[in-house]
Amino acid sequence: MGFADQRFTVNLSILFTELPLLERPAAAAAAGFTAVELWWPWVDSPTPEQSELDALRRAVEDAGVRLTGLNFYAGRLPGPDRGALSVPGAESERFRANVDVAAGFAASLGCTALNALYGNRVAGVDPAEQDALALENLVLAARAADRIGAVLLVEALNAPESPLYPLVSAPAAVEVADRVNEATGLGNATFLMDLYHLAMNGEDLPAVIERYAARTGHVQIADNPGRGAPGTGSLPLEDLLDRLAKEGYGGWVGLEYKPGDSPSAEAFEWLPREARAAR
Repeated sequence: MGFADQRFTVNLSILFTELPLLERPAAAAAAGFTAVELWWPWVDSPTPEQSELDALRRAVEDAGVRLTGLNFYAGRLPGPDRGALSVPGAESERFRANVDVAAGFAASLGCTALNALYGNRVAGVDPAEQDALALENLVLAARAADRIGAVLLVEALNAPESPLYPLVSAPAAVEVADRVNEATGLGNATFLMDLYHLAMNGEDLPAVIERYAARTGHVQIADNPGRGAPGTGSLPLEDLLDRLAKEGYGGWVGLEYKPGDSPSAEAFEWLPREARAAR
């Protein structure tokens, strides 16, 4: 086994960002990839004009790549925000306005995984109030995902880089997914296992994989330290992905790492070109 046996998808919100958004799908295709994923691309707008949605859809289609994952509106990301769905007031309303827009866009490209970032804790607001709001909004998101045959992803981030984000362990994220499934009865809320974030939290990655592989709807990777390409840090990513496969995970592996100082097209030397097209 090894890297050549994985189904990789390129995150176009962290790679190829030196290019305009509409040029990134073609750049990923030129690098040999056939699948891409995205954070919500319109940071300032949960409900962009239809013409903007259509232009991105055409760019993905024209590049001949598949959209495998999409974030719901998550506020300023990259930036200080880590989601909107648990933030009372205007941000929560923006998230709700985005739910059907994001699901509709995902459906137009056959995308079957939607990531709902939880959001930061807000000073002066009772965490229990935020958690209740989060559950309400995650239920809406799970139902929208179900309507298009998609899973809802709940992601754990890391405490050093996201100190206000409450889901900073695998058990915390899985617990939220469980609450959503209990509330909806749909069973489509799953864990997004980002090995970089979990490593930054100091978690026992083999143990996390053994315990939660069956609950995992998507995997993302970057090396640690540095959040660079595999081989730039010390994480045994090839071994960890092999462990995931042995535990039954056969889904996509998102490349969500920083390209460094070189153009993104040069950030894939660790992966032979013949292994980049999804099988």
